[in-house]
Amino acid sequence: MTLRADLAGQVVVVTGASSGIGRHFCRVLADNHATVVAAARRTDRLEELAATTPAIVPFTCDVTDSVAVDALMARAQELGGPQVVVNAAGFGDAKPALETTVEEFRATLEVDLTGTFQVAKAAAKAMPEGGSIINIASILGLVGSWPITQASYCAAKGGVVNLTRQLGAEWARLGIRVNAIAPGFFPSEQTDELLADEKSLAFLGRNTPVGRPGRLDELDGALLLLASSASTFITGQIIAVDGGWTAR
Repeated sequence: MTLRADLAGQVVVVTGASSGIGRHFCRVLADNHATVVAAARRTDRLEELAATTPAIVPFTCDVTDSVAVDALMARAQELGGPQVVVNAAGFGDAKPALETTVEEFRATLEVDLTGTFQVAKAAAKAMPEGGSIINIASILGLVGSWPITQASYCAAKGGVVNLTRQLGAEWARLGIRVNAIAPGFFPSEQTDELLADEKSLAFLGRNTPVGRPGRLDELDGALLLLASSASTFITGQIIAVDGGWTAR
């Protein structure tokens, strides 16, 4: 099923746009008539993406760099926005907590949590009333990841979950809504190994009530709901798209 939303005239910024969920979201939003500023560190991938879709504007940006983030929002303003910002930049390593250095832990939080806050803050200053900020959290911000060992990622995404609630409440009277999508297990660079392994797939099948990982297009409904005027009375909410994982 193809989901549709009328985003004509909307300028949407998507971070983490060079791969995975962020890249997919750029195409979905462009297909729904938005102008999409695709932001990430890997310029070559952004240019390749933009070459396939005229409505996508590439912009090289590191979300941990405040100057780069401000420049990103300035570019969106030049285009008439941003009306919507999707915070999809993030990473995580499956490493046992006892083997994770403090420096590695901080590096994950710097991108996944601090970067999310930095982009959201810059967006709130740049966007008009009625704007929507969509943070990409994770079900691993709602529950632990065991037997997968990802302490730093769980901590960072747990922070994104509660940051979303706080900003949603704090900025509501500015006319800016802030919500999050918490995906379960979907194809991405981060899950490539997991989804390629038969034992891992069997584990996901046993523990996901619908019996399988998600398809990227199964995130489209939540994205288009939060990006469109259909969600004008929704803020501070976390939408888990996980096949029932967190309902167990």
